[in-house]
This record gives sequence, structure tokens and C-alpha cells, in this order.
Amino acid sequence: MDFKVLPLPVEKMKDKIKDETQLGFGKLFTDRMLMVEWKDGQGWCDARIQPYGPFSMDPACAVLHYAQEIFEGLKAYKWADGRIALFRPGMNARRFNQSAERMCMPAVPEELFLEGIKQLVSLERDWIPTAPETSLYIRPTMIAVDPVLGVKPSDHYYFYVILSPVGAYYAAGFNPINILVEDHYVRAVPGGTGEAKTGGNYASSLMAAQVAKKKGFDQVLWLDGRERRYIEEVGAMNMFFAYGKRIVTAPLTGSILSGVTRDSVLKLAPSLGYTVEERQIDVNELMTDIRNGRVTEAFGSGTAAVITPVGKLCYKDECLQLTGGRVGEITQDLYDTLTGIQTGRIADSFGWVSFIE
Repeated sequence: MDFKVLPLPVEKMKDKIKDETQLGFGKLFTDRMLMVEWKDGQGWCDARIQPYGPFSMDPACAVLHYAQEIFEGLKAYKWADGRIALFRPGMNARRFNQSAERMCMPAVPEELFLEGIKQLVSLERDWIPTAPETSLYIRPTMIAVDPVLGVKPSDHYYFYVILSPVGAYYAAGFNPINILVEDHYVRAVPGGTGEAKTGGNYASSLMAAQVAKKKGFDQVLWLDGRERRYIEEVGAMNMFFAYGKRIVTAPLTGSILSGVTRDSVLKLAPSLGYTVEERQIDVNELMTDIRNGRVTEAFGSGTAAVITPVGKLCYKDECLQLTGGRVGEITQDLYDTLTGIQTGRIADSFGWVSFIE
């Protein structure tokens, strides 16, 4: 599919931030966006790269009433030699379509997904920051825009991509965070939409997150929705626990997201001398294992923060500290290696990196 590039008027060009250490996350957006439409009986059409800005939607649009929506997150990096790198974008394209299938939305051809992103990022290359811990965050999204009240799949969709130059996801940067295990609210259950990257999953997490924030925690760790016993994931990350050199994470049982960074950790860790295990993790056993020193580190993984060390884990009335509140050796090793591959400081022996001309 050809992408029509619409003119960018001078008055719509934004000022780029001069101090990249002050970027924050997801607050600044580039000059352009990608937009493609899908219409019943016509398929994907009218692909264009246009100036970033609001678009018009009817108040009756399906996304506003029935939450038919999905999204993805990936990053672009500008290497020291000037090349622009994407990290495992094909996996994001495939997961996007897995989410689309679950939400009864049309699949976006992988070539359309990837080529659209590449052309957009290429045009916006001057927005890619180069300071440490910065990147260009890429947000592909699909929404249902059919203006009809009635619970059914839409006949009209927008697939669009916006870009945001970002710094560290957490204000404290690469430092340990404090996590509260949620034992009252439930985010997802097997058979639901927990494994789809859809907005409703995140909306349902807000109440518990607000309660945790008021108590001084950075994130909520969800338990399974059936027994409220087994560890699942944190709001923005999959979770890992280190038992010495053995790294354990929850299996993909249909209620947690199949993280791109999660998969990267599982593949990368053995090459660094660690073993990996996917199994159910009982929260009571986990707390016992932290208390007696069997669990030596904990960390989260996700596109936004890459690898995030956990300093304190609290469940019910007990709070336990890990690694003395410092970044653990395994966490640091995985972070350094993964970000090194993403930014070109370390050779990519996995074939994860692709380049934009």
C-alpha cells in the first residue's frame, strides 16, 4: 500500500525539547502521525501520513460506547553511527493482530503495520532523542468509529500511529520501585481480555493503582482472578523473581500480556548464564521465599521501562525488602545487555534489531 504524505504547514511544526533529560514519558508528540482506515466491503484504504492533530469522531462512535480498541508500544533508537533501529517490531505486529482477533477487529497486514511505522519514523527522525535512557516511543492504535449504537463489531476503523520522544518511564529512572500486591480487586481472568492489549484492561486497573499510590507505592502486582493466589503481572510490566541464578516468571495462561520484553528476557538470560522457568508462583510461598532469602531479586519487564528493579514488595500487612533496596546484579546485567542491544552498544546475536533507511 502506498502512503500519501500530506504537507506539514510551518505553523504546525513544534519546538523540540532542548534538554532531553527533561523529556518525561508520553507528554510530547512529534509533528506527524500515520492514519489508515478500514471500511466494511472495502478493506484497508486511504493510507496517509498527516500532520499530528485531533481528528473528528461522531459522538455515537463504537469505541466510545463499547470500548472496541487495541494498541501497541515499541521504540526507535538512534545509534551512534546515525542508523535508526527498531527492536523486534515484527513481534509487536503479530501481537497487535492477536489483540485484534480477540476484540473482533480486522487484522492489519504485517507489511502495512511495519512499513507505515518505518516511513513515519523516517520522516520524524529528527525527533529521536540520543541522551542516555531516551528513545522514540511508538504507539500504534486501532479504534472502532462506526457511529451506531448497538453491541456488535464496527464496520469502520481507524488504525493510526503517533510518536513520542521519551525519557525514563519512572521519574526516579533506573532505581528500585515499591510494589503492593493487590488482593481485593481483579484485573483479568482466563477467557477474558487480559492477554489482549486493549484499553479496558488498563481502565480496570486504575482503582487499585490509585489506592496503592496513596499508600506510597509505585505499582500494583495482580493476583489471578480465580483464587487470588498466584502472581500474574504488574500494571505496566511482566514480573520476574530470581532464585540465585534461576529466574522465574508466571506462565501465559490467558490472563496476562505476552510481553515482547518478557520474551526477550527469557531468550537472553540463558546466554548470560542464568536458567529460566515459567511456572505458577503462589504469593504466600513467594513471601516466604523472600523472607528466608531464597528469592534474591525481583524485577519487571516492559517496553516502556525495559527492566525495572523492585526494592520492596508488600502483601497484606507485610512488607519485605529485596537486595537491600539496591539494584540487583542479575537485574543490572539484563538491563545493561538488553539496552545495549537496543542502542547498538552490544552486538545483536538474536536478530532482534531492524533498521530504517
